[in-house]
Amino acid sequence: MEIRTGLDWRKVIITVVMFAGSVLFLLPFIWMLVTSFKVESEVFAYPIQWLPKKWNAIENYKEVWFGDYPFTLYYWNSIKVALITTALSCLVSAMAAYGFSKIRFRSSNFLFMVVLVTYMIPGQAILIPQFILYRNIGLFDSHFGLILLGSFSVLGTFMLRQFFMGLHQEFIESAKIDGAGHPRIFWSIALPLVKPAVATYAILRFIWTWNDYQNPLIFIRSDKLLTLPIAIQKFTSMSGEFYSLIMAAAVSAILPLIIIFILGQKSVIEGIALGGVKG
Repeated sequence: MEIRTGLDWRKVIITVVMFAGSVLFLLPFIWMLVTSFKVESEVFAYPIQWLPKKWNAIENYKEVWFGDYPFTLYYWNSIKVALITTALSCLVSAMAAYGFSKIRFRSSNFLFMVVLVTYMIPGQAILIPQFILYRNIGLFDSHFGLILLGSFSVLGTFMLRQFFMGLHQEFIESAKIDGAGHPRIFWSIALPLVKPAVATYAILRFIWTWNDYQNPLIFIRSDKLLTLPIAIQKFTSMSGEFYSLIMAAAVSAILPLIIIFILGQKSVIEGIALGGVKG
């Protein structure tokens, strides 16, 4: 049996290339973070000063959070909309996925195909009907209406259905023999078994909702109800000459996404691993 010794240069080269690529992709974020700590006169200094000569972080972030622009209110609006939308979307998608995968009824496959076909319709194509409907039923210019827009996801239903289909049918049949109905089976057996998949979708749904620009732009009119993507655009218009403030606002906006990913990356990995295991 041959024992290989020494370095595997192919792996070393791949590692170096991947590290260089990751540094290249991180450079814009690093510049944004460093710029949020600078005084305005150093922002466009040439050559680039990666470390500020004069740190101005406290003043920049104080102006963003407690200045004339109500950034704190918009931050709270985004957190409220993103969290409630994520919770409702996970619940609705998980229930729909369980129904399509574990409850056998006539035309179930046909109905699931109809749901998938709706995913092919561009969101921009139904904006006008949605706008007219929301205006007529009183959901226009409200967080509740904005939350409802993201509370059902075809992609989430399809994704979670694949995981529910991987569950052994014996679990379901055993619970039925013990007298459990589908609601009890869903909450006590099926949902806990696919928790990593639900957590993965929850992270994705939160990120999509947090970064959503189109729906708040169309369906929100009151300044007090704005979410961060629209608020940052308006903040940029007001502070267009002060890039250090704009970068401080941008860093504040992406901070929750970084925290969510760091806390949930284990669940994401478990979800990917679960998806690779055949039932």
